[in-house]
Amino acid sequence: MRSLNIAASGMLAQQLNVEVISNNIANMNTTGFKRQRAEFQDLLYQTEERVGSSSSDTGTIVPSGVQIGVGVKTAAVYRISQQGNLTSTDNTYDVAIQGRGYFQITLPSGDTAYTRAGSFQLSPTGQIVTTDGYTVQPGITIPPDAVSVTINASGEVLVKVDGQVATQNVGQLELATFPNDAGLEAKGDNLFLETPASGTATTAVAGSPGVGTILQGFLETSNVNVVQEITNLITAQRAYEMNSKVIEASDEMMRTLTSMR
Repeated sequence: MRSLNIAASGMLAQQLNVEVISNNIANMNTTGFKRQRAEFQDLLYQTEERVGSSSSDTGTIVPSGVQIGVGVKTAAVYRISQQGNLTSTDNTYDVAIQGRGYFQITLPSGDTAYTRAGSFQLSPTGQIVTTDGYTVQPGITIPPDAVSVTINASGEVLVKVDGQVATQNVGQLELATFPNDAGLEAKGDNLFLETPASGTATTAVAGSPGVGTILQGFLETSNVNVVQEITNLITAQRAYEMNSKVIEASDEMMRTLTSMR
């Protein structure tokens, strides 16, 4: 009885759907988090009578045929790169990106990772680093005698040193963009890695055409819409229950067959 396997595939699909939704809700307060959406496709069809085949010697054609679906499969878990809200923190080293782009982070392995989470801090040597201590490219060091630090919209880090009138430019943060943001591989810790699907990173100064700007003293919040996620969760739960009802009905039908004498 095909309906057992079909409904089972539907339950597995909705289980994955709920897992994706639960991860979105769990990260509703994660800085720079981008929500995900599960996408599904129907499986191959079993053809009992092929559509368009000849039905008689006079050349009549079968208009629709008989094709029976065998269930559903997961096509992708798609990341939605919609801009999150900006929240003020008044922290000198908190920076948010308005528009497209990612900060570039040097991992301990030497590889480059990318992030939207701009909650940066200073290392013991005065370098701008992430909360895990990873260096933010291009490796900007703040002088120990700096009395104020300004990061402008184009990413220039301007430092005012005690006893000097003019500010000193100690470096510039550049942003990386990708042809396909959804193709980035999530590494955890708010970091992403480049993949063949994402395309090669293009670095540019913030504010350049097609690149966002930088806002100091702000952080980008998660783009999770809680109301929408709860609605999706209820829909997935109901779909899971309906598939389970199909299995119950199929089991009852098989029980009826086995009890016939």
